[in-house]
This record gives sequence, C-alpha cells and structure tokens, in this order.
Amino acid sequence: MQLGVFIPIGNNGWLISTTSPQYKPSFELNRTVVQKAEGYGFDFALSMIKLHGFGGKSEFWDYNLESFTLMAGLAAVTERIKLFATCAVLTMPPPLTARMAVTIDSISKGRFGINIVSGWQRREYAQMGIWPGSEHYRRRYEYCTEYVTIMRELWETGRSDFKGDFFQMDDCRCLPLPTQKIAIICAAQSDAGTRYAAQHADYNFCSSFGVNMPEAVGQSVARLVAATTKTGRTCNALVSIMVIADETDAAAMAKWDHYKDGIDLDAIAWREAQAEDDPTRDPFAGPNKRKTFGTQRLPSVGGVLVGSYRSIARMLDELGSIPGVDGVMLSFDEFVAGIDNFGRYVLPLMTSRHASVSAP
Repeated sequence: MQLGVFIPIGNNGWLISTTSPQYKPSFELNRTVVQKAEGYGFDFALSMIKLHGFGGKSEFWDYNLESFTLMAGLAAVTERIKLFATCAVLTMPPPLTARMAVTIDSISKGRFGINIVSGWQRREYAQMGIWPGSEHYRRRYEYCTEYVTIMRELWETGRSDFKGDFFQMDDCRCLPLPTQKIAIICAAQSDAGTRYAAQHADYNFCSSFGVNMPEAVGQSVARLVAATTKTGRTCNALVSIMVIADETDAAAMAKWDHYKDGIDLDAIAWREAQAEDDPTRDPFAGPNKRKTFGTQRLPSVGGVLVGSYRSIARMLDELGSIPGVDGVMLSFDEFVAGIDNFGRYVLPLMTSRHASVSAP
C-alpha cells in the first residue's frame, strides 16, 4: 500500500477548530514535514491549492501558500519522494501548467505529478473575476478532459493543435519533454467525476467521511473500480485520512474530544454554503456528499482515524485490504510530532507496509 502525506500548505491543517493546533503555513514547516516523510519511506507528498479561506474564529484556510512554487522548492531539497502540486484549472491555461510541470520534473529528476481540481468553491474564483458561472458545474469534467488532453499532447510530442469547446491550440509548443510520465491525480466523487477519473486520471481520491470507519470508503472505491473496468484503464484508488494518535485509545480520543469542543461552526457553515451553487445536486459530489450523508458536523476535512498507535496501524491495514485501494494520504493534527510518532510507532506495526528507516 502506498503511503503519502497531505502537507500543511494552509493554516491549521485539516482541523476546523479553535482548540486544535493553530499555525500558519511556511516553507520551513512543509520542508520539515516532507523531509521527515521521505526519511520514513513515504511514497508521495501532495499540496492542495486554496485561494479563499472559510473565515470563522479559526480563520480556517485564510492563510495559504501556492502549490506549484512550493513543490518546486521542495523538489530541490528532497531526493526520492514523489511530489504532487494541485492545479485549479480555471486559473491557468493548460500549456502554462504543462510547462511548469516540465520545469519541476527537471528539478525533481522525474518525481512530479499534478492533482487536477475542477473548481467547486465559487468564491475562490469570483474574487478574481474569473468565475464562469454555475454552468461550469454541469460541464466541469468536459473542461478538465480538454485541459488534460492538451497537457498530455504537449508532454508526449511537444506540440498541440487541439480544438475543443473550451480551448483552441494553434501550433502550441512545449519543449523540452518531461523526463518521466507526469501522473494525474483527481478527487472526483460525482458520477460524472468518477467517469472522468476512470478515463483520464492515474489516481483518484475516494471519499472518507466519518471517524474510525475504514470500511466507509468501500462504496466510493467500488464505483471507481466499476468505472475503470468499463474504460479498460488503470486508475488507482487513494484515500485521504487524518490520523490522531497517542499511546492509548483513551489519550487519542481525549485529543479528538478537545478538538470537537472548539469546532468552528461559522467556518464550516461558510464552506457548506458554497455548495448551494451546484445545480446538479449530485449527492456524491464533495460538498453535497458531506451534507447528504454526514450524520454530524465534525471539525475535520474528510475522514479521521483516532486511536493508539496499534489501533491506527490496524485500521490502516483494514483500509489497505479493501479491494481497489492502492494507497492512503495522511494528514495529522500536529504535523511534525505526528509524522515522527507515525514513523516510529505506527509504521513498524503495519502489515501492509514494511518498516522504514528513521527520519533525520
């Protein structure tokens, strides 16, 4: 099972709480986290892109670094770990993204990939005057299909004359070619998104809501597996999970309860309000899925595993045993201490991973 880290490019990580660890993002913090992950044998690191936060008392995600430039910097100070930057497709033309990717491929010596974000949070784009309107929800995966097609043409041949509904290339050039295949990741949950991932992505993040419920991702993974069966391609399922661990289950749960006591309801409400624009109301789309299937509001973005080091290892092994799951991407409540504790105390207990070397 592959192991990745969802690095803290935004303030306060993935806990929407005033009682969780409060911090601002920096290159130094992210360098420390990724170098430790590399030392412990993690396979990849991924940074999101967030252009407008959720506010509230925690100022959640109001402070963010930029994904491509961050990963370029990290490429220069790492040696083995794969690095993924996130592209918000509405903000950059595909030839520019393709050229930036080739540049980081050169810096990293072939360790770079791109996470494609179709764009669901209207406010991120409206603030810059580039929101195309609610019609984008209906055709966003057609837009992404053209986007990725152009980039792959440029990476494979150095030129593109693609003509589509959204983009028209005219002898567009991009040289040199990348040294390695640049993998595409997405996090599609809707029916249309799952079909898009099966046709065009190499990896797709499947949904992981709830606490200590590894089996909850099974339905989402099964839908991806069924879609890839139809396309005949390989699109591996990844799962994004937060880990809150301690020496005992009780100590870890006490941390989680403390974070829940400080849940920032204003920030969560702002985030959920952004889903109201989506006219499709697809229950499997990210924001709508949270509203449709969530039984309670939790101070976390995505699923959470809470428990002792041994319990965390067991639950991750359960995730790894789900048919179709190729890997997990981890975030932590306290990133530096969390990744150290994970590497020292959880990794050696996982049967789905071999024990790795210690971080520097």
